[in-house]
Amino acid sequence: MREVIDAALFMGMHCADEPIRLACKAFFVERLDGSVLMSQEQVGRCDALVWTYGRADQDAYYPFMDNLHTVLRIERPAYTEDDVRTALDEPALKDLPMPERLLMGMVLATGSVLRTPNPRLAARTDLPVKPLSAAGETAFPEPLERMYGESLALRVPTEFLEER
Repeated sequence: MREVIDAALFMGMHCADEPIRLACKAFFVERLDGSVLMSQEQVGRCDALVWTYGRADQDAYYPFMDNLHTVLRIERPAYTEDDVRTALDEPALKDLPMPERLLMGMVLATGSVLRTPNPRLAARTDLPVKPLSAAGETAFPEPLERMYGESLALRVPTEFLEER
């Protein structure tokens, strides 16, 4: 089954909450030889967040992000008409904020599963969402691990993990 990731999972590697950071990092370390799907809108949410930080934090963060996007095969499609129709028509999605509805519309329309630390989505047992497992410290291969360590100058508050 295809795994879809969201901005919460990607930025969760830089979460100020250490157990969340470790679980998100482990997710990516374990999939370096695989691929995941992340909508263009979710990629944009990551950039929008990083751009709220100062230049020094951005400069520390982007080398890691750029290299991870090169090493890990992340497919970045736009939402399709089927994704949007599913988001608007699926009764189980009606109570979610629109960004989460669109994301889940893609997940449902593609027959995938969402991997996320987003607490609202991770709690939904009626949707194809698989929460992250607790993890200890893992390491990317070098030089990615060194870049990751430097990128931790940027830390994301846990509030970012849940859509508004």
